[in-house]
Amino acid sequence: MSDYDAPLAVRVWGDLACFTRPEMKVERVSYPVMTPSAARGVLEAIFWKPEFHWQVQEIHVLRPISYFSILRNEINTRQSERTAAGWQREGGGYDAAGDRAQRHTLALRDVAYLITAQVRLRPHADADPAKYRDQFRRRVAAGRCFATPFLGCREFSATFAEPDGSERPIDLTDNLGPMLLDLDYAPDGSGRGRPRFFEAQLVDGVLRVPARPLPVEA
Repeated sequence: MSDYDAPLAVRVWGDLACFTRPEMKVERVSYPVMTPSAARGVLEAIFWKPEFHWQVQEIHVLRPISYFSILRNEINTRQSERTAAGWQREGGGYDAAGDRAQRHTLALRDVAYLITAQVRLRPHADADPAKYRDQFRRRVAAGRCFATPFLGCREFSATFAEPDGSERPIDLTDNLGPMLLDLDYAPDGSGRGRPRFFEAQLVDGVLRVPARPLPVEA
């Protein structure tokens, strides 16, 4: 395998993580491992350009899976820039005390992963992929990022570094059920997206991510 074909890799870890299962409507319950969308978010926080997108290929689970539960005060309604602009024009404001609810979260503790991925150029890109691959490697080596990577929730920040060759996935094989792969956004710019799922399988501690969604059993 040439350097051009070899996947890029980064090791990420943190004290806490929560990769919420979408079927849980009120209480947050984490998948036992990092999801492809969360892995892509970590990669984009480290290095992102409009000329390419990240295709996550594998997620290696490096530490035993350990859960913990917390009860937090959260607000019920989503806040947006449009809402704040309306307050600025028309007056009023937001009362967090009246919009608060306690929610339970079943999250993960003491996690570590090895993410492997490829740079996929977009149609308008005219540079060689090696340019972006080298930039990513240099940023990881120097510990630089555009934003602090996080593990599912923004308050669960992640640390990242180059793999040192000692990374070994845990000895665990399990069926993780339907997992979000990506969102297909409507071309009209409305922001509406259609989720795409795949049947996730953890094999010897490695989650392999398909390039396209696989059929999910009913």
